[in-house]
Amino acid sequence: MEETISLKELLETLKKRIRMILGITFAVVFISALVSYFVLTPIYEASTQILVNQAKNEQSAYNYNEVQTNLQLINTYNVIITSPAILDPVVEKLDGDYTTSQLHSKITVGSEKQSQVVNITVQDEDPQTAAKIANTIAEEFKDKIVSIMNIDNVSILSPATVMDGQAPVKPKPLLNVAIALVVGLMLGVGLAFLLEYIDNTIKTEQDVEKLLEMPVLGAVAIIGDTRELDSRAERKLRA
Repeated sequence: MEETISLKELLETLKKRIRMILGITFAVVFISALVSYFVLTPIYEASTQILVNQAKNEQSAYNYNEVQTNLQLINTYNVIITSPAILDPVVEKLDGDYTTSQLHSKITVGSEKQSQVVNITVQDEDPQTAAKIANTIAEEFKDKIVSIMNIDNVSILSPATVMDGQAPVKPKPLLNVAIALVVGLMLGVGLAFLLEYIDNTIKTEQDVEKLLEMPVLGAVAIIGDTRELDSRAERKLRA
């Protein structure tokens, strides 16, 4: 027996369970807003940029091969920046507030596309600390890369700074609430259809026709309260 579900039946199901759907959606949105604004710790971000070139004579001019070599070494610099050779001295300068692994988890190193500029980004609960860590790493890299790769041409283009009223990069409460709204609606609608699917009770004449595949010849009407019927009959007799 094939069952077909019409759009009207789907809308009726949603209409019948609309309170449950709205309740689930409101609960999910409320929990998301509560967690985003009062539970999650704000995380701030600070970045610094450094420029790294191969060591060269003052009289030599830049050429294409030299630039290409520097670009190919960018990935190597990124690995060196997050290595213990750089982070261990940084941990000491930060008075041991973090371990090397903790510091490594706060750092993101990347390079601008087709450039010799390396970006060092640090995330921390305190914006001042994030800027301090980023600048310390840049200075330590500038000092240590001379002995590691014989490069003495490192420039710090823009040190990390903290702006007044700087906003955290995460969490993003409005985005979280929007996602919670969509998820809540999906959960509510899904649960409404699930409850309708597992509900096998017979409620209407149409349910009888679907179950028995036979037309309904008659139905027994619901009889109201006998006192109400008696009062109606008495009013008719008086009239």
